[in-house]
Amino acid sequence: MSIEKAWTFGLLAAACAFNCGGLSMAYATQQPQPPAAGAGAPAASLNTLQVLHWWTSSSERKAANALATRMADEGLEWKDAAIPGGAGLGAGKVLKSRVLAGDAPEVTQIIGVSVAEWAELGLLLEIDNVASAGNWNGFLFPTIQTLIQHRKHVVAAPLGIHRVNTLYYNRALFAQLKLSPPQTWEEFQNVALKFKAAGIMPLAQSSESWQVAALFENLVLAESGPEFYRELFVRRNPAAAADRRTAEALERLRVVKGWISGQLDERPWPEVVRQFARREAAMMIMGDWAKPELAERGMTLDEDYACGTAPGTAKYHLYSVDTLTMFAGDYRHMASQEKMARLLVSPTVQAEYNALKGAVPVRRDADPSKMDSCARTSWTTFAQGAAVQAPSLVHRMATDEASRDAIIAEIHRYFLDDRATPAEAQRRLGALFRLFNLRSQGAPGAQDTDRRR
Repeated sequence: MSIEKAWTFGLLAAACAFNCGGLSMAYATQQPQPPAAGAGAPAASLNTLQVLHWWTSSSERKAANALATRMADEGLEWKDAAIPGGAGLGAGKVLKSRVLAGDAPEVTQIIGVSVAEWAELGLLLEIDNVASAGNWNGFLFPTIQTLIQHRKHVVAAPLGIHRVNTLYYNRALFAQLKLSPPQTWEEFQNVALKFKAAGIMPLAQSSESWQVAALFENLVLAESGPEFYRELFVRRNPAAAADRRTAEALERLRVVKGWISGQLDERPWPEVVRQFARREAAMMIMGDWAKPELAERGMTLDEDYACGTAPGTAKYHLYSVDTLTMFAGDYRHMASQEKMARLLVSPTVQAEYNALKGAVPVRRDADPSKMDSCARTSWTTFAQGAAVQAPSLVHRMATDEASRDAIIAEIHRYFLDDRATPAEAQRRLGALFRLFNLRSQGAPGAQDTDRRR
């Protein structure tokens, strides 16, 4: 096992220490071998693929069920292994436990930088033949191509692109106060104060750690743009942590908390969406996965509500990308896994899945005229390339898992403690960054990904 692989596995084992007990490490160190001649299993079982994922809200279930139906049309069975938990926190723990126990699922939702971390262990099936035969390089966006590759091998199948910097606003409430949707921080603050004075909650927001961090990354992007955003969250530059732009974003996070003081609690994101749908809040900043949930609650886009971009981010795309990876195991399921990978990027599945999920296709040849107004803007903005794109910290696009968790915890700590100053939070972030950068020397991670762009 190489130094880099041992380092990555050490993180995996440490993260799993509390729920894996004395499970053997043999599974992670062995090299998977193709089945011996004559070895096999019933065809039905080889066509059954267990899929571990965290799509558990009502609308997410519909998107997953649509994939399962398409697989059934191709003679494949989707064996569901859905794990609740916002931003995949629960699913990540379960996956680590199962891998260390030698019981990895055939297909798993792994996204962003985490794909490279798992691929470095040699556990993911390389699907180069599928990508080459399907000419994935010919129709995938360049950023998507980078995300699904490790050491020049394709190790994940991309599904859809989410825009995290989406602002939802209630058209009736805005009309009631004769207000226009805010485009800048100053307008956002002015609108929020007017709603608060009218007895209307300005913003639906949870105090759950990943949702707080998602709001913060929007504020950083608005204040600084994609290049500084990358310095802070991808390159984890201590100088960026100390920069005035980080201080400004922290101060604005505290201001937003003041708008909703007294009504903040730790709620799953579907409950935040329900609050907005009940007209109990005028605005909401959340990824475009909220659109299908709003539709299920009787809200119609461009009639009951509209979606724009978080103030100050209209030119930018803060993205998260859904991907599924295949675990190699003993290769018995390889034919079915490859068939599934081909299916996931097909135009029909891309259009159906993303309409149900609220995301947009990963294909450059998708037809934006068939998308809703929110999706059309997302897809066309993303298509402009890396200059406008910012990888979401919260959704594992920016940095490795351990660094992401530590940064989110630090932002959450600052948010909850009104006595903490921006300068203190900046010093703590800077110290974390110096530690991360020392640790990552010689290990795979987001910095390598950023250079490949």
